[in-house]
Amino acid sequence: MMRVAVAAVLLASGVVFIGIASIGVARLPDVFQRMHAATKAGSLGTGLVVLGVLVAGGVARPLTGVLTIVFMLLTLSIASQLLARAAYLSGAPIEGLDRGDPLANVLDRPAAETPAGASHP
Repeated sequence: MMRVAVAAVLLASGVVFIGIASIGVARLPDVFQRMHAATKAGSLGTGLVVLGVLVAGGVARPLTGVLTIVFMLLTLSIASQLLARAAYLSGAPIEGLDRGDPLANVLDRPAAETPAGASHP
């Protein structure tokens, strides 16, 4: 009985985090903030869902679930870093920087293009 309750809490909280990640991907203004929402909340949510399935039982090989969580935690941050660097170097627009671009003198970056009909503040 306790196992089922813990599994339900883990699954529900994982689904909530995945929902928050999806809202962040849909609503945040630039690629960097969307990527942050997808990797942070998405990886936490997916890990909680996998952990909830493992706690619920009935899994033939629980080591596979544990290795899945470890693999996600190790690879999602690296993949996010590489995608953010590629987006930055390609000139993707950055929203919400109060103090300017901290990488301006570190990495060469083309100027961000303004979409048709939009204006810079």
